[in-house]
Amino acid sequence: MKWPTLRPNDPPADVTLLLEGTYPMVRGGVASWVEQMIRGLPHRRFAIVFMGGSEAAYNGILYDKPDNVVHLECHYLMDAGQSVDEPRQFEGNRKAFKASDELHQYFKDPRSSDPNTQLCEVAQLLGKKGGLAHEDFLYSRQAWEQIVDYYRKYCTDPSFLDYFWSVRNMHSPLFMLARIARNLPPSRCLHSISTGYAGFLGALARHMHDLPFIVTEHGIYTKERQIDLTEAEWIKTYDDVLTHGFRHDVSYIRRLWIRFFDGIGRLTYAAANPITTLYEGNRERQIIDGAPAEHTRVIPNGINISRFSPLREQTHQNTAPIIALIGRVAPIKEIKTFVRAMRIVASRLPGAQGWIVGPESEDPEYAQECRDLAAQLDLGGIVQFRGFQKAEDVFARIRVATLTSISEAQPLVALEAMASGIPVVCTDVGSCYELVHGHPKDRATSLTTPADPKHAAGRIVPIADPGETAAAILDLLNDREAWESAREVGIKRVDEHYSEQLMLERYEHLYAEATDQRARPVAAAGE
Repeated sequence: MKWPTLRPNDPPADVTLLLEGTYPMVRGGVASWVEQMIRGLPHRRFAIVFMGGSEAAYNGILYDKPDNVVHLECHYLMDAGQSVDEPRQFEGNRKAFKASDELHQYFKDPRSSDPNTQLCEVAQLLGKKGGLAHEDFLYSRQAWEQIVDYYRKYCTDPSFLDYFWSVRNMHSPLFMLARIARNLPPSRCLHSISTGYAGFLGALARHMHDLPFIVTEHGIYTKERQIDLTEAEWIKTYDDVLTHGFRHDVSYIRRLWIRFFDGIGRLTYAAANPITTLYEGNRERQIIDGAPAEHTRVIPNGINISRFSPLREQTHQNTAPIIALIGRVAPIKEIKTFVRAMRIVASRLPGAQGWIVGPESEDPEYAQECRDLAAQLDLGGIVQFRGFQKAEDVFARIRVATLTSISEAQPLVALEAMASGIPVVCTDVGSCYELVHGHPKDRATSLTTPADPKHAAGRIVPIADPGETAAAILDLLNDREAWESAREVGIKRVDEHYSEQLMLERYEHLYAEATDQRARPVAAAGE
């Protein structure tokens, strides 16, 4: 089915979603959340602006079009330099480059100026002929002199070429974003599902069109980019000959990229209100990274509880000691910790099985390493790699659900297990502690404090600790009272705080506030 586009005089979309590297071109947790939002608010007209890297990296649209999507446009930021004019020599606009310099000083020291003042000026100049067009940045004398000046003042890496091309590659997408912002479809409000390039687009458009602007983060974009950039092999690291290769500080080029994403993140936070995220720990990180505390809100994920609640009677009757890890077989899920934990569990609880339920296509080499480890530990028939399966079919047969990940935001599989009446054992990452022990505001009431396992929906364990993971699993499997308690707390917590309907109602009210409309009732899933 062809996806539509709005013309300038068409009725506006209620919400324009600004999406970077996700729906509708990529499958994953954020993409599923976006579709859940769109389909869960059928009375809202949504426009979608998708941003990706290079067009060649995508395989087209992967989702069926919802009836209430009225516009889709796709842009590829790595192709940003392909449509500029032929090189020519000219001076460039001194005023525009002065504004650029002030913005870069803000990136170096966020206390140096007001971010909205900086962004407002840049929004009026960026990408405009006679202002700071892409051609000005690529070919003008002012641009060359600014790059050379910054290199001499600040760069501690020896290669000017690496610095020059890093600056070019870093800034080129911003000119495309300015063009996109000026030509957005008619809309009543903007909603970016990250900071980064999508968030910066929203910040520009907020100032260009005076539109309400909402930001939602599942993971914290600047934190994730910092991790990626610290490990990126495409950024050269230069060792001082006197250190004999033993330097461990981050290279200037890496710090430049990290500061760039930190800077555009701060500009995004300054322009947005409200700023939402999934759990309290993320909200605190947003404030540290520059978000005004009074603009931040926590809106957790929500699941279709009616999909899992019918399993509760069956899961209550299960007695087979089967533990499942549901997730893709990839290093970030730390599957090997689960395999090693199962060696301990199996040695102490005959008949126990550990199911690894998820696709192996993302990293086949790692998947084979996990299979080899299971064989080395003599876990044939005990640890089973079962591939992708429907979560309901798995929950109907197991006693404990496990996540050994080294990174998560708010894992839906944990919520789904709890909704099914399955206790969970999770590593202390993302919002897992909050899912198991409750939000701090809740602990003072019926769910008491997190220190008491009788009032937890399972157990929290350290990262990469097979011994503690096994001990937590065995605690739940060997103690019927502990298992029953965790089950009941999990069901209560999901029913009260993590329903899809509650999540949709919260965003419906945000959209109503932003567009000066009355909030509409949200139907429960299945109605």
